[in-house]
Amino acid sequence: MPSNVIDALVFIINAVAQLYLFVLLLRLLLPWLGVDFRNPISQAILKITSPVVVPLRRIIPPVGRIDSATLLVAFIIQYLLILAILLLYGRTAGVLAIALTTVVDLVLLTLRLFVFAIIIRVILSWLAPGGYNPALAIIHALTDRVLLPFRRILPPLGGLDLSPLLAIILITAVTIVVAGFKPLPF
Repeated sequence: MPSNVIDALVFIINAVAQLYLFVLLLRLLLPWLGVDFRNPISQAILKITSPVVVPLRRIIPPVGRIDSATLLVAFIIQYLLILAILLLYGRTAGVLAIALTTVVDLVLLTLRLFVFAIIIRVILSWLAPGGYNPALAIIHALTDRVLLPFRRILPPLGGLDLSPLLAIILITAVTIVVAGFKPLPF
């Protein structure tokens, strides 16, 4: 197969897998952030992920506040994604290298989720300040705890809140550091 076809196939597989992983990570984060599960978007997240998570939850109980079944499903999907990419490119890697890359990728995906949520929050604050919708409630729940320390350091200046900018800079710096631990190049 030509390399451009393989690249396109890898892109499609990666995009679909990462979208589902975003939903799984949201399922993992929402209870920690105290999101109302009567929210229609929370309900949709549960419906999308329950067919995979619930059967595993019967075998693997939560560890404290960590939903270990959801975490294991996310790990397995990311691991299989890396295996598929390796197979498509005709490469091999050790089990430990794939596992470490999987963990790093999940951390990077979680950091990206927070960056996207902060950007969406900023844009929505310009378009519909003070408005309410179910998506906005989840965005606020995701970003409030991240932005709070930055708001303590830098309070709003004349109605302009620069804490999202500082948060994105710090999260991006952490992303660069975490990406350095990735043993596989993709």
